[in-house]
Amino acid sequence: MSSFSIGLLIVLAGAVMQGSWALPQKFVRGWAWEKMWLLYSVAAMIVFPWLFVSLMIPRAGEVYSSVSTGVLVRTALFGAGWGLGSVLFGLGIASVGLALGFAIIISLTAALGALVPLAILHPERFTLERGGLLILGLLVVVAGVALCAKAGAIKDAGASATKGNFTRGLLICIASGIASPMFNFGFAFGTPVRDQALKLGANEDYTSIALLAVITTAGFVVNAGYCVYLLLRNRSWSTGLNTDRFRNLGCAIAMGFMWLLGFFLYGVGSSPERMGPLGSSVGWAILMTTMVLVANVWGLLTGEWKNVEKRAFRYLGGGLALLVVALVVIGLSSS
Repeated sequence: MSSFSIGLLIVLAGAVMQGSWALPQKFVRGWAWEKMWLLYSVAAMIVFPWLFVSLMIPRAGEVYSSVSTGVLVRTALFGAGWGLGSVLFGLGIASVGLALGFAIIISLTAALGALVPLAILHPERFTLERGGLLILGLLVVVAGVALCAKAGAIKDAGASATKGNFTRGLLICIASGIASPMFNFGFAFGTPVRDQALKLGANEDYTSIALLAVITTAGFVVNAGYCVYLLLRNRSWSTGLNTDRFRNLGCAIAMGFMWLLGFFLYGVGSSPERMGPLGSSVGWAILMTTMVLVANVWGLLTGEWKNVEKRAFRYLGGGLALLVVALVVIGLSSS
């Protein structure tokens, strides 16, 4: 099996984790969103990333001290931008549902997260067949998402109160889709951190965690800040404090672990050693598109589309079919 095929399988495994990590949120009971999201953020963006760093990156302190301040600041700023998108992501899927929220946010994230690194790091690829196929695949992703969004609009058109919630949720999802690609910008433009980790003895499969920890820590500041603001404003920390405490805490930790593992596997699979110079673009597009498919499967299985008219299912089916086509086209762009 070629190194690219191995990288592709690793990215797909990460995509399964990324498409599933929000599922435990459905089983949280009695806690305000901001309390659940704060605990999830602590696990996903602080505890697990730095635990992985301590286990996988030898001489981690020396790695960061030997990288230029400009690289670290740039990477952290991208992380903070992504953190804003993450906050909006949580609000978006709470408003429009797991399946539709993933579809809108992740498709925009896929397109911008793939095209911007390609345009800056490999502009010559736009004139080659591979670059054209990647762009075509991303356009198919956008078309697929448009059909999924139409399905969601039909699903939520039953009650007048829901219409307002859907419009608000749709705008939140779009804003999240614009900010969230900054996560991949941190990966694409923070390679000196990975290079230094490799130089100081880290396994090349694990170097991405050194970069991931910087991105997530900066993103945590934004997420935690917003959650603390809501907790103070709503006085919601003590609300439901004893309600299913252990189950809710377990759900938050499980969300954090699956989320971090998904992006860690993406970093391993999309490395230049496995997927070539376009790994940060092609791998990102494959990750995001597969996430949408997995999240929609979970949405269907957990009853988000129960008792919805058949017309909505036709739009949803067409959208998901286009996403599968997009995966094939994006895969061809890197073959």
